[in-house]
Amino acid sequence: MKQLFFSLLIVCSCICFYSYVNKPTSASMAEETAGKLGQTPVVLAYVVSGSEIMPDPNYVTHINYAFGHVNNSFDGIQIQNEPRLKQITGLKEAHPHLKIMLSIGGWTSGRFSEMAADDVTRDAFAKDCQRVIDEFNLDGIDMDWEYPTSSAAGISSSPQDMDNFTSLMKEIRNYIGDDKLLTFASAYNAKYYDFKAVDPYIDFVNIMTYDMGRPPYHNSPLHRSEFTRSMSIEESVQAHVDAGVPLNKLTLGIPFYGHAIKEIADFIDYKDIHILDADYTLKWDSLGGVPYYVDDEGKFICSFDNPESAKLKCEFAKKKEMLGVMYWEYTCDDANGTLRKITYETMYAQ
Repeated sequence: MKQLFFSLLIVCSCICFYSYVNKPTSASMAEETAGKLGQTPVVLAYVVSGSEIMPDPNYVTHINYAFGHVNNSFDGIQIQNEPRLKQITGLKEAHPHLKIMLSIGGWTSGRFSEMAADDVTRDAFAKDCQRVIDEFNLDGIDMDWEYPTSSAAGISSSPQDMDNFTSLMKEIRNYIGDDKLLTFASAYNAKYYDFKAVDPYIDFVNIMTYDMGRPPYHNSPLHRSEFTRSMSIEESVQAHVDAGVPLNKLTLGIPFYGHAIKEIADFIDYKDIHILDADYTLKWDSLGGVPYYVDDEGKFICSFDNPESAKLKCEFAKKKEMLGVMYWEYTCDDANGTLRKITYETMYAQ
């Protein structure tokens, strides 16, 4: 019996030693997380389905393809322009650092509330996320439900949407596994989501820090000024932190477009902004950290972002030790890639 006891003791000691030397260290766990996240800091571009312009992999680390939608039967995903998605995921062959996700939703994209409210359709939709990842060689899913509990975009909603969104993200995570990315786009005001409840299932949150105002207010002010309508980026980021999202799970949104008065255009891409130079005067808001145009009478005409403001926003994200930045959207940039280049170069400047 004593001999048996010592034999068992030796075996147990060997097992314990093996477990100790092979246990995951904090460094190895960090490497695993970094491997899933991809290159950091994150420079994420939303790329739309309706363009033929291909993103330059040298100036992005992540791509969110826009969009997929909840299908008509509420139990799966309908993808816009599947051939273009396949073309974009093909970039990974020569650029393996790229992480490419399908973004599902967008403004006015509906059927989320109905899908997420029903156990059967919610499960089927989550399962279909796995199918899409496998079929299109994706690195994850980005949810862009705008917004749970809100019908502002002309979509259906329910008071239960917030809880159902958390359940949906949990089920998507269960199907796609821990080795794939799961993210979502958040309104700048940090409403509509239970951030603490959903946090265990997600990798990061993309804050849509734009559309925060239209003339005579700024679209995306870094700091508060007299031209801030509701919030600044600084306040938006803090609102998300207060809601329970750590800074290292947040990306800051930069718009590659502006808002002008209705006589010109509600939305105006950065590549077209130069047309305003002939008739309007360019100004700089030193408090807000963004440019804007005024007419001869000093009336606020257009708010937008330029290389100077994009650089300031990237520097802010780095100083705050955020995960990175994202922008909407790639094809709004000019032919020289002015905004995407300054964004990437600033994020990776030593």
